[in-house]
Amino acid sequence: MNGERGPISLAPPPGEVEPGSGVRIVVEYCEPCGFEATYLELASAVKEQYPGIEIESRLGGTGAFEIEINGQLIFSKLENGGFPYEKDLMDAIRRASNGEPIEKITNSRPPCVIL
Repeated sequence: MNGERGPISLAPPPGEVEPGSGVRIVVEYCEPCGFEATYLELASAVKEQYPGIEIESRLGGTGAFEIEINGQLIFSKLENGGFPYEKDLMDAIRRASNGEPIEKITNSRPPCVIL
């Protein structure tokens, strides 16, 4: 043996399910509005807490930042006027991964305003 180690697996031990597995999130956002950075920040936070989650993005209309979990719209910036609080989204993901019903997120933080 040459002392080198093989690839390190980050997969959970057999019989354990990765947090968030079976949950699919789609975030639709307005690229010209500069919302890609918000999506990337959110996706990073979600993957950190729920490594088994499937998260993808797609380009949306003007002002859009819409989040679906398993095909259900759970947050709409167009309806709420701001972005979701991370805590509310993480709670919705937790509920979805536990097979619980998901309620639409109605709280939102205001978008940044430069005066």
